[in-house]
Amino acid sequence: MESIWNRRSFVRTAAMGIAAPLFATEGQAAPTVGELGSALDAERMRSLVAFTMETMSTPHPVPYGAEIFKTEGGESLMRATNAVGAENDPSAHGEVRTIRLACKKLGTSSLKGYTLYTTCEPCAMCMACCLWARLDRVVYGATIADAAKYGHQIMIPSAEVQRRSDMACIVTGPVERKRSLELFTNSAMQAVFAQWKAAGA
Repeated sequence: MESIWNRRSFVRTAAMGIAAPLFATEGQAAPTVGELGSALDAERMRSLVAFTMETMSTPHPVPYGAEIFKTEGGESLMRATNAVGAENDPSAHGEVRTIRLACKKLGTSSLKGYTLYTTCEPCAMCMACCLWARLDRVVYGATIADAAKYGHQIMIPSAEVQRRSDMACIVTGPVERKRSLELFTNSAMQAVFAQWKAAGA
């Protein structure tokens, strides 16, 4: 069954202007180096990074932002940032919050027909949420390995989470990795990381 999904994903990927399927399949490692995705992916990621960068001037700076677009047509549905600290909610990651808000707006638990962009590769929790939401595609900026340099991470590639499920979802990344990393190296964010480290968080 997985091979059928892979073939379907290749067709959908080609239609989106991407050269090849970008999630891991049986016997293959998840892509970890180089820039992937299309020019449109890069443009959307740059915009998302700029949106997320706005949090650096707030009491709760975060490097994690996400935005959901209609796969066909490209209309933006919803975007949000991580609010773990602001909401005292360990599940309030950028991807999860954006999915929650999008589903509430549409009045459905399914986001089939939509694509999610995120400034950092989804953790296992967030990628599982993307799969349960039936998203067509996930596009990420920085990698989990990048994020792990600044704080705790679950070191499972998002493509691996997808591969171990029975739900189809194209995983593309990294896209605009260097620009996405600017969220982590921003001075305001570095100060927060230092506070977390001092507190043992």
